[in-house]
Amino acid sequence: MAVLLFGAALVGISAPGFAQQLDSAPLATLNALTLPQVPPAPEPVQAEPVPANATQLQPAVVQDAPVTMAQADAIDDDDDYDSLAEAVAAQSAAADDSELRCLASGVYFESKGEPLAGQLAVAQTILNRTRSGRFPKSVCSVLTQRGQFSFVRGGNVPSGSGRAWSTAIAVAKVAQRDLWDSAAGNALFFHARSVAPGWRMAKVAAIGNHVFYR
Repeated sequence: MAVLLFGAALVGISAPGFAQQLDSAPLATLNALTLPQVPPAPEPVQAEPVPANATQLQPAVVQDAPVTMAQADAIDDDDDYDSLAEAVAAQSAAADDSELRCLASGVYFESKGEPLAGQLAVAQTILNRTRSGRFPKSVCSVLTQRGQFSFVRGGNVPSGSGRAWSTAIAVAKVAQRDLWDSAAGNALFFHARSVAPGWRMAKVAAIGNHVFYR
């Protein structure tokens, strides 16, 4: 039975009628049978219209944060000034911390009314003391050291007022930030011109109403 089926299959494949059908088929039909079938491209999707009441997305707007007084002063630190007066005028009149207030008090009570160079020299001398290793390391402690500054009473450093106080704060900032070189240099002591203490120290400069020593 298996032999008969195999023979029938051979006869079927080699039958002349099937070959004639292939010969008579158009070439396009044969190609369609042998080539892979590619699905047609999808039709483009039409965008749906946006409803009139739909929420419209707006581009993000980045707003600059306001510049604080401290930041403005920090920006001023990078400026070059043509004169001491210009450097002083560029500073704000805000006393931001206790060290600055103490330094401004030293300038105010020791040299208010003097030329700006004299006020800066006083501030520079006070700062020199804090860095010398021979005096306290903070401005307030330098001022409250016993027997050093007559305007300090009972260990309390008073504040000034008015326009001269605003100038003293600005001068103190110039000195703190090293925005202008003082003629006082590395002085550690000063006294008013009206007195002659007879100090045996090196004289550094005479500026405004004071004489400065090292």
